[in-house]
Amino acid sequence: MFKSIKTGVLAIILIGTAIIAKAQKVMDSGTITYGIEYLLTDEQKKQIDPSLLPSESKVEFNGNLSKIQVDMGAAMLKVINDGELSNSLVLVDIPIMQKQYAAKLSKEEVEQQRGGLTFSDFKATGEKQVIAGFNAEKYTYKDNNGATYELWATTELKLPKGGNPPGFNALNATPIKYSNSQDGFKTMVTLKNVKEGKVGPFSLDIPKGYEQKTMAELKAMRGGQ
Repeated sequence: MFKSIKTGVLAIILIGTAIIAKAQKVMDSGTITYGIEYLLTDEQKKQIDPSLLPSESKVEFNGNLSKIQVDMGAAMLKVINDGELSNSLVLVDIPIMQKQYAAKLSKEEVEQQRGGLTFSDFKATGEKQVIAGFNAEKYTYKDNNGATYELWATTELKLPKGGNPPGFNALNATPIKYSNSQDGFKTMVTLKNVKEGKVGPFSLDIPKGYEQKTMAELKAMRGGQ
């Protein structure tokens, strides 16, 4: 009888594991669409009209590499990231000027662009909701300056390093709603959908016809300097 009970418990464990494995969607290549909400300060609202900013972002990923493309109106911005090495390539196309610029960013420069922040101490809160069809749980975490944050993550979706948002490698789940901050602007990014399919391949080599600049030079051009 004891043997049959053990066998029954083992069967339940195996069945449960099979259900979990089947429920998790594992992707190596595809496209993620995020909705973007701008959390601007009163001072920033005086300078920027949020309605003129892009309301969504599409990330194409293939293994460790990803590409983000943003239509800035007069210019097209493309950023290719290496999720393994943490370096990037920024490409700027300005059709009206017939100009193309490129800037390579090292790991240190990428970290500087992100404000030098690192995240840790991820803790599940037990609060749950469904986001973009995935069961997600709320987490709290901290940065290396002591500030605290919240995010929503799911274990039902597993992406390669190129598909995961940077900074969350220590989280044993995939972030699908989280805040982001760059150049003093804070946004809330929320997964809208993810589609598996072949994209790329991508490269961190500068394409032909692009004039190489530093990131500082690109920022100066953006500021009209």
